[in-house]
Amino acid sequence: MLGSAPEMSQQLRRVTRAALCALGLSAAGVLALGACDRSPSPPAPTPSTPAAAAAKPTTTATKPAELPPPSAPVASRLPAPPRLVAIGDLHGDFQATRRALRLAGAIDDQDRWIGKDLVVVQTGDQLDRGDEEKKILDLLERLQVEAAAAGGAVHVLNGNHELMNAAGDLRYVTAGGFLDFADVPGVDPSDARASRVPAPMRGRFLAFSPGGPYARKLAARPVILVVGETVFVHGGLSPAHVRRGIDAINGEVQRWLRGEGEISPDILQDDESPVWTRRYCLDPRPTDCQAVREALAAVPAKRLVVGHTVHKEGALSTCDGAVWCIDVGMAAYYGGRPEALEIVGDQVRVLREPP
Repeated sequence: MLGSAPEMSQQLRRVTRAALCALGLSAAGVLALGACDRSPSPPAPTPSTPAAAAAKPTTTATKPAELPPPSAPVASRLPAPPRLVAIGDLHGDFQATRRALRLAGAIDDQDRWIGKDLVVVQTGDQLDRGDEEKKILDLLERLQVEAAAAGGAVHVLNGNHELMNAAGDLRYVTAGGFLDFADVPGVDPSDARASRVPAPMRGRFLAFSPGGPYARKLAARPVILVVGETVFVHGGLSPAHVRRGIDAINGEVQRWLRGEGEISPDILQDDESPVWTRRYCLDPRPTDCQAVREALAAVPAKRLVVGHTVHKEGALSTCDGAVWCIDVGMAAYYGGRPEALEIVGDQVRVLREPP
């Protein structure tokens, strides 16, 4: 006989904990469920060593039996709007997400779009470290529709944690994150890939695996987006990325997420990947600033806006204003406060909540 909903939830949490511990995962998911009853698993990789690299995720997507027709390429370049606001990493914190959007002037107290022709860019990492990822994804998806109807836009980028989930690296998923995606429409339980993970993790795993329903949602997003004279990317942009081609990088990730191809390891997990590099936000050297100026000149653009590297003291600029680092650790996991970056013409300012 099945127990009450809370009892079933607790049971799933216990089973998930056991499954994560059996895999030796040092994830937020394990921490949320309680310490493992054995020796500690290895520590999470340091910022200079991506977690995905340690996990050695496969880069080959298994193609499902049926796929929708190929989608249009992800837009990589858009004209400058009258007002542009960027928001950094969200990491499963719905309340912080709402506060940041209100700070931007995008939504009202009922979470409805009031931004008119405002354009919002969220620089990736909605996933992992918090229990409210699905609520965040649903809100952003709805706001995209509402903003477009009002003459504005919401653009959401893929960060390293979105690509980690697609690659099967679930070490930073919380217990609530497994529960919310345990039964997703469009997931095929008979998918052979499901055998790679314990049963409590399979819904999440298949939902975000290339070709899965949430992976296809991620495929509608860019990794790198140029809006007017500003480049947005989760980690950073190098001259090599520009030479490779912004459209080419976006297209490769899109096809992989749709289950239609492979992704290059240097995009998925390399230290200098657009979603992994921290070179511009951790005491950049003169050579780093020279590199970002070269990359921006090749785009061409005036500034780069990135998330990924946490600065709980607030958003900051480096390389004489060429780079803006806007991951302020606003999620509860980090304990920071929501901020946003406003760009109007050549004027850039940080929006902060009143003290």
